[in-house]
Amino acid sequence: MVLARHDAVVAAATAAGVRHVVYTSLAGSGDLMTIALPHRWTETRLASAPLDVTILRNGLYAEVPVGLAAAGAAAAAETGFYTAAFGNGRVSVVAREDLADVAVRVAAETSRDLTAGGRSRHAGKVYELEGVTTIGGSDIAAVLAESLNRPVSYRSMSLFDTRIALQDIGMEPYQVTNAVSLFANIGAGVLEASRTDLLELLPAEPRDVRALLAAAAQTAGYQSISINTTR
Repeated sequence: MVLARHDAVVAAATAAGVRHVVYTSLAGSGDLMTIALPHRWTETRLASAPLDVTILRNGLYAEVPVGLAAAGAAAAAETGFYTAAFGNGRVSVVAREDLADVAVRVAAETSRDLTAGGRSRHAGKVYELEGVTTIGGSDIAAVLAESLNRPVSYRSMSLFDTRIALQDIGMEPYQVTNAVSLFANIGAGVLEASRTDLLELLPAEPRDVRALLAAAAQTAGYQSISINTTR
């Protein structure tokens, strides 16, 4: 159980005399998702421990829509439609490499501050690391259209059909539930960020999410519609 594991880690850190913990959590926009509970519980548990804490509330990974683009490339090439359960919603996303860069910076600065005998400049901070790019079904369809060199339209898929499809490809029940929760939150329009601390902490410009989408389609082997002629 996640809560028991996290509780054990905090207890062990306290017993070992750990001075500072940096915890990667979930962005505030994800509060209604099924994966939010263990993150918020852990934040509360850390706040009650006798140590300094920095919370990095990671935005949703750009790799999620990237994976969806790759998975939908074949069908889009054949039918001209990209089908997914975004509804009319959009989601703010950030590349995992950007989140890693922020985590490295915070950890390095914390280490230097502690080595110098003081507290970390990040002690007690909660950083919202939401992405600055929002993606919807139509955006993925547009990237696929450019990569495939043919018109591609977005077609919304129901949450019921999405659940069945995910079950049919062998996903574990908890994975299905979390995926449907993600799509439900996107469709409800609650996963668009209202604020972010990402740009203050990131040492460079955020990675281009649309470029990641295009690369995913190309990696899937569908750089242009002509590739499909031998199928």
